[in-house]
Amino acid sequence: MHNILCLNKISPLGTDRLGENYTYAAEIENPEGILVRSAAMHDMELPNSLLAIARAGAGVNNIPVEKCAEAGIVVFNTPGANANAVKELVLAALLLTSRKIVPAIEWAQTLKGTADISKQVEKGKSAFAGPEILGKKLGVIGLGAIGVLVANAAQTLGMQVYGFDPFLSVDAAWNLSSDIVKAASVDEIFEKCDYITIHVPLNDSTRGLIGADALKKVKKGVRVLNFSRGALVDTDAMLSALADGTVAAYATDFPDDALLGVENVIAIPHLGASTPESEENCAVMAAEELKDYIENGNIRNAVNFPNISMARGADTRICLAHRNIPNTIGSFTQVCGEAGINIENMLSKSRGDWAYTILDVTGDVTEDVRKKLAALSPVVRARVIK
Repeated sequence: MHNILCLNKISPLGTDRLGENYTYAAEIENPEGILVRSAAMHDMELPNSLLAIARAGAGVNNIPVEKCAEAGIVVFNTPGANANAVKELVLAALLLTSRKIVPAIEWAQTLKGTADISKQVEKGKSAFAGPEILGKKLGVIGLGAIGVLVANAAQTLGMQVYGFDPFLSVDAAWNLSSDIVKAASVDEIFEKCDYITIHVPLNDSTRGLIGADALKKVKKGVRVLNFSRGALVDTDAMLSALADGTVAAYATDFPDDALLGVENVIAIPHLGASTPESEENCAVMAAEELKDYIENGNIRNAVNFPNISMARGADTRICLAHRNIPNTIGSFTQVCGEAGINIENMLSKSRGDWAYTILDVTGDVTEDVRKKLAALSPVVRARVIK
């Protein structure tokens, strides 16, 4: 029986995918896996039994990813599972930033109880006029699962869409409409586009991507959308650009105190993935990733180890999480050879400082053999799956 700790409420559609050999609960001893959404894990003591953490969502800021790698704990996320939900909210934000819909609705509420409301409406509506999006240029920075959907949808709405992503994957390229203009640089988007939407992960290289320098390059009156991570936009720089008219409107799914109450800021309370469909999709994907790893050692959508998957070719599988150091594979084969274990199939991949190797073998893989593999200096986790 495999024990799974659920740190947040997880949709039953996800936990049902685990099957009868799994026990899952909000409190459980010796968990092999953790299912989590937003619970903070940085101060959590990670048990020795823990093999993997599956985040039902895309962001993993609440998980100590590098600490997990050093312990041989694979961290999964669920890219694309909430993509449609975020895409729909981004499309709504395109219209909200254009047509001044939010302040118009708020103003209409003030007319309650006044005489001849229809006359007041006709008199006051000009204050909320705004442009159509048809024919306007939208720049999409980041063409992952969400960015591609946004780009394609905006193009079908009649916008001229520019996309930029230096790390565009093959899958994303296949899904991207051929009508999307491939920008040569992010500066091209800054300089040409009437609207800019950001869909990149938050890291040291992207923090403050829309900052003072970027806002010096944008078209006057640009509208900026941030439904990825709050820190991708420098708040102080954005406030200055809003004040001098460089930015006509800013929509964000990540309110902070400095933005609230500011004219032309639409602060949405992190609703991007808050749909029942999105939560169900994320739960299903997270559970399936966790199950495949526990039962087969396969890694899909990891953030700290390479993605690697191999069909089972023998009754026994050895899975090794290790540092990406030369000659490591030779030490694995040597231990197996000395124990009389035959390697039927092998696959190894690396990602930065970390690597992962799968060995399908025949022969008796004893606990002593596993311990010898685990004791090799590059290895942080050695598992035997039968």
